Amino acid sequence: MELEFTNLLIVAAIAFSAPLLLGFVPSVRLPAVVLEIVAGILIGPAVLGWVEVDEPVRVLAILGLAVLLFLAGLEIDYERLRGRVAGIAAAGFVASFAIALAIGLLLAATGIIDDALFIAIVLSATSLGVVIPVLKDSGRSDTAFGQLVIAAASVADFATIILLTLFFSGEAASPTSTLILLVGFFGVAALLGLAIAEIEHLSRLRAVLRRLQDTTAQIRVRGAFALLVGLTALATNLGLELILGAFLAGAVLKLVDRDQMMTHPDLRLKLEAVGFGVFIPVFFVSSGINFDLDALGDLDTLAQVPIFLAALLAVRGLPALLYRSMIDGREVAVAALLQATSLPFIVAATAIGTSLGAIEPGTAAAFIAAGLLSVILFPASSLSLLGAERDDAEAAPG
Repeated sequence: MELEFTNLLIVAAIAFSAPLLLGFVPSVRLPAVVLEIVAGILIGPAVLGWVEVDEPVRVLAILGLAVLLFLAGLEIDYERLRGRVAGIAAAGFVASFAIALAIGLLLAATGIIDDALFIAIVLSATSLGVVIPVLKDSGRSDTAFGQLVIAAASVADFATIILLTLFFSGEAASPTSTLILLVGFFGVAALLGLAIAEIEHLSRLRAVLRRLQDTTAQIRVRGAFALLVGLTALATNLGLELILGAFLAGAVLKLVDRDQMMTHPDLRLKLEAVGFGVFIPVFFVSSGINFDLDALGDLDTLAQVPIFLAALLAVRGLPALLYRSMIDGREVAVAALLQATSLPFIVAATAIGTSLGAIEPGTAAAFIAAGLLSVILFPASSLSLLGAERDDAEAAPG
């Protein structure tokens, strides 16, 4: 079969141009992912009709989603997921899910959505990949406030992926059978992690890895990719979701690769270069190409956008009030806004939900639009609040 690469060329050009254009206007604090999705909508069938998602684009987009979740798994900081911080983060997620379920039931009762549980799971997620850069840019990632927000986002990311897999895996017969598969899958992942940790302590193997890690072999990058593909393949073969295998691969690598004698200092940078430089932009641009813009032309569907945006803020924002014993009022507001920022999980989950019939295409389009607005509005507002707090501190006497 002869493949055409014209569509992929245009997608690659968009992936290159979006962050470049934003680079010329650094005052505009807009994540490149937003511009990539919007550009995908413009060049896709909904507007200009220049590009469609053919086989090369589809394959790279699937890999982009897998790598995105893999890198999200690498963001988990296990040192922060313990003690009081972990307890408050977990309590915050339980509160989030309770609020989300109540909102889902209300929306289902009014006929806006069909499946309250699915909506509750999607509303409970946080975009860890957006939250961490905002905290780093503001110099707050290593503070008690930053650690609390990252811990809460990590819990939300992990829990929503588990819940989505448990209740909405395409091939599983029931939640009970899915739970059995999940336990088995986690068992295999744990054994694999232990095996990797033990093998890396073999002095001869470690010497070979060090010798090959910066050559054309890039052996550690290849090993990470093998782990990603292996757990993703295992998950899909068990009837579980791709996103679970990819996320868990990153979490396992982060857990077993904590010893500085085992970890090459540039491995993380290399993995991010491959992910964000090649695969992940294709996923976001193709998501824009597949976006059902016509559905937003319907007034009923368009009216769902502010509803979902407000729901995101309520579900993930209100539980930030639990943090008042650890951080001040302004930081609570910032935490609420950051936790309500969600897009990659919404894009992935609505694609799964649409294929399973858990959500209508129009509702999925409205949800993604709300996610786009959350990424545009909430991080920028958070940075403004943090900037105001810094100015107040500098203006304070002595």
